[in-house]
Amino acid sequence: MRVDKENYYLDIAETVLERGTCLRRNYGAIIVKNDEIVSTGYSGAPRGRQNCINLGYCRRDALQIPSGERYELCRSVHAEANAIISASRRDMLGATLYLAGRDMKSGSIIESPSSCSMCRRLIINAGISRVVTRGEGRNYQITNVEDWIVNDDSLPENLK
Repeated sequence: MRVDKENYYLDIAETVLERGTCLRRNYGAIIVKNDEIVSTGYSGAPRGRQNCINLGYCRRDALQIPSGERYELCRSVHAEANAIISASRRDMLGATLYLAGRDMKSGSIIESPSSCSMCRRLIINAGISRVVTRGEGRNYQITNVEDWIVNDDSLPENLK
C-alpha cells in the first residue's frame, strides 16, 4: 500500500533528525512547497561550535532544567530554525513544515511534538501556513499557523 504524502514527508523528517546532535531530544524539520522539499533542518550547535554529542555533556541536563524551559541555555539551534535559515522567504510563503522528534534517552519517537514559542514566531514570520507533526504510529496532526497568530500564547489571558 502506498504511503500518503503527509507520512512520506514525516518519514523524511525522521531521517533528517538522525543528523541531530542533542543528547536530550533530536528533531528533524523539512519545509515543503508545491510538493517539493525546499529545505531541511535538524537540532545541532551553530556551525563551527562543538556539539553536545562530541562534548558528552548537556548543559541543561547538568543544571536539571526541565524539558521545555530555558532554551537560551541550550547549545543547539532548533530544527525548525535551521530549516528556515536554509530557505528563502519566497519559497516558504504558503509552505508546510513537517516536524518529527526522538527522545534520545529512550530512543522513542516523540508523539505530537510542538514547536517552542521562539520557533513559532520564526514559522509565523517565514510565512509558513501549516505545521504537520508525527502522532502515534502513522497518525499525524496538522496545525494551521494562523491559529498561532489568533491564539497568541505570548499574551497574558487578560489581553487576549
